[in-house]
Amino acid sequence: MKLSDLISIAAEQSQVTVAVAAAEDEEVLEAVVEAVKNKLSRFLLFGNQEKIEQILSVKGGYEAGSEVLVVVNVSSKEEAAVAAVRAVHSGEADVLMKGNIPTSTILKEVLNKEYGLRSGNILSHVAVFEVPDYDRLIIITDAAMNISPELQEKIQILTNAVKVANSIGISVPKVAPIAAVEVVNPSMQSTLDAAVLTQMNHRGQIPNCIVDGPLALDNAISISAAVHKGIASEVAGQADILLVPTIEVGNALYKSLVYFAKAEVGAVIAGARAPIVLTSRADSAKSKLYSLALAVCSASK
Repeated sequence: MKLSDLISIAAEQSQVTVAVAAAEDEEVLEAVVEAVKNKLSRFLLFGNQEKIEQILSVKGGYEAGSEVLVVVNVSSKEEAAVAAVRAVHSGEADVLMKGNIPTSTILKEVLNKEYGLRSGNILSHVAVFEVPDYDRLIIITDAAMNISPELQEKIQILTNAVKVANSIGISVPKVAPIAAVEVVNPSMQSTLDAAVLTQMNHRGQIPNCIVDGPLALDNAISISAAVHKGIASEVAGQADILLVPTIEVGNALYKSLVYFAKAEVGAVIAGARAPIVLTSRADSAKSKLYSLALAVCSASK
């Protein structure tokens, strides 16, 4: 499977609506226009109407009064965040997307107790990578939200990632909790957590996946490395999900894949009442499109 396949999968789902907060951003709207062309979803574009329509006129694909691209004028980025989150909360939209707005501003509204998107679960970042010359998509979590999660938080992060994997057709994903070594070391908390997660999975406490760890990165993604080290495992060398121990590990791995390996990526924030597309301003329009497709798949499931 390739990331481009997610666009086809998303297009086959029942129609969903995406609410974009502060949509007056060229690359965001380029991704929106491409999503409409591929019949991924309908959009509610909250922000400066004049700027949004000006950008759309250049990008193409927009007509005044369109039912697929609906522009809603608001007076500030803060109001755009409130309006977009309220649209998802009320059921008017199924996915929330960040536009030209600080992450902290939109997350403040997501966590609002009155109209936010809290579900009782932890929010976590789930990134799906297509790495050149690698034989499958690989999922990394959590590279952006949770700094140094403890065991209970890792359970929820893992569960969020499994649900995303299920939504794109990976019915029983193989999960590798990543550590520096592949043996349990009492001095390394990441190995202890990995061992507990593995045992919980074996006992049926973490369903719909296969967990085995700790595994070092090479043993998780390379069968030859696992064989060389004598590791017999259903996950070793075949991992679909890499569960990183801290945000520093996830962030470095994420950026290494993008900048060194030239990988493509789509990502969502999972664990809320609806998927959230929280892309960076540095992300390309193509990455934003893949993230939209991933969110549509997640919302449809």
